Amino acid sequence: MFTHSSSQDYYDIILLRHGQSVGNAEGYWQGQSDFPLTEMGEKQAHALGQYWQQHGQTFDEIITSPLSRARQTAEIIAHYLNIPITLENIWKERDNGKFAGMRGEEARALYPQPDFMPPYEPIGDTGESQWELYLRAGQALHNLMNRPTGRYLVVAHGGILNLTIYAMLSIPVQANFHGPRFRFRNTAFATLKYYPLKHQWHVYGINQHPHWIFETPEAA
Repeated sequence: MFTHSSSQDYYDIILLRHGQSVGNAEGYWQGQSDFPLTEMGEKQAHALGQYWQQHGQTFDEIITSPLSRARQTAEIIAHYLNIPITLENIWKERDNGKFAGMRGEEARALYPQPDFMPPYEPIGDTGESQWELYLRAGQALHNLMNRPTGRYLVVAHGGILNLTIYAMLSIPVQANFHGPRFRFRNTAFATLKYYPLKHQWHVYGINQHPHWIFETPEAA
């Protein structure tokens, strides 16, 4: 188990979406396809690393998806903050089955979404259902809570991060992807605290991006 000297009785957690990837820029439904960061994505990560360095932000550990777009983002930030990185497969993006690596319009044409989709239906014919992703997000959260209290940065992807917040706030998944959606643009993050002795979550921000000093394109 990861250990450190923190004496605080709560968790500081930041959930960070990766920088812009080639897949984002070119309109691919990435899933677990491994697209690297674009030049813009690298700039976003450097800007955030510099911002946190200048403002004295620190973490006990950076936990990242091993997919290139997340891992590269984590490595750039770790360079500024001098913090160890742990790669965990459980933080990969949703397995979107046959959609992986397709452009959005191609995927919609070949595999149109049915009028009604229960949360147990696999995505892209062979991928993870909404329920399966929710269960994985819950296990990822459980693993995080098995670490000592402290400050943690999780670098991952929009789909898994959304359902991690569902798990944190006890929000059930619904049919047809109904329910709240927590927006994460590239290198935007959510800031939360968890008090285990009260089982109480405090949400301080969603889709935060104070480091943006340039025009950042919208990216799905």
